Amino acid sequence: MIERRAWQHVLAHIESALLDGTLRPGDHLPPERALATELDVGRSSVREAIRVLEVLGLVRTQTGSGPTAGAIITATPRGGMSALMRLQVAARGFPVADVVKTRLVLEAAVAAELAENPRSLDDAVGLLDAMDDPALAPADFLALDARFHLALAEASGNQVVTATMAGLREAIESYVLAGVSSLADWAAVAQRLREEHRDIVSAIAARDAALSRSRIHDHISRYYAETRFETEPRSAIAAPGGQAARISPSPAPAIPPLSSALATPTTPLTPSARQTPPTPHAPPATESPRLTSASVRDR
Repeated sequence: MIERRAWQHVLAHIESALLDGTLRPGDHLPPERALATELDVGRSSVREAIRVLEVLGLVRTQTGSGPTAGAIITATPRGGMSALMRLQVAARGFPVADVVKTRLVLEAAVAAELAENPRSLDDAVGLLDAMDDPALAPADFLALDARFHLALAEASGNQVVTATMAGLREAIESYVLAGVSSLADWAAVAQRLREEHRDIVSAIAARDAALSRSRIHDHISRYYAETRFETEPRSAIAAPGGQAARISPSPAPAIPPLSSALATPTTPLTPSARQTPPTPHAPPATESPRLTSASVRDR
């Protein structure tokens, strides 16, 4: 059995207090000296644990005196989860294929949710309006593209999905932009992407969950397949024939539940102050109307 390091002991101790309700958002953590004495660890171990919590978005620290000084429980998971996802992608801990599969799972579920439970899509439609500028360079167009997909997640109101999508955003922009060089006609692809985005929003506004899910799944899969972007870290051996593995056309499953990774009971803390590319579905018999911010609001 691997012995837990001192700062991990402090971290588990604080987590236990959060789980049992002894500590809640807005509460101050006990002073470093008090925690160090209570847990029989050095103050440097307490500081290390608090820095980890700060990176995870669970506490904020401020020097000085008064009610806002010290370490305070803030519970801002989006910041911590986003940072974790960005770092793992940057370190190539996550293959691009896994990022795409995750998008298929999350975004198909988001689109269906928005169709079943209508929310304002003004921010998403505003981004589509900005993407209509023909003078946009590919990098700027694709940055807006990534923001559009994030805006849909934000509109759903699901904080876990939004935090995960925010963390994946830079990876999404990276692999999508890297695929541009393999496209024979970027202008034609950009126009198609504009139309697909509008079609996704149209299906959501029409409250057709199945169509919304299908359109966003096909939208993501098609671009990935036509760019044939790599599915493994660059250090990995290329697939036979130089072609990357591709996304499966099977429907995206429901979002799986998340669970705590560090739930280790400790002494309570006293309070203190997704392999072939899918064939895109045939277009609907009638063309979807072009949506504007106003038309979405009127629905």
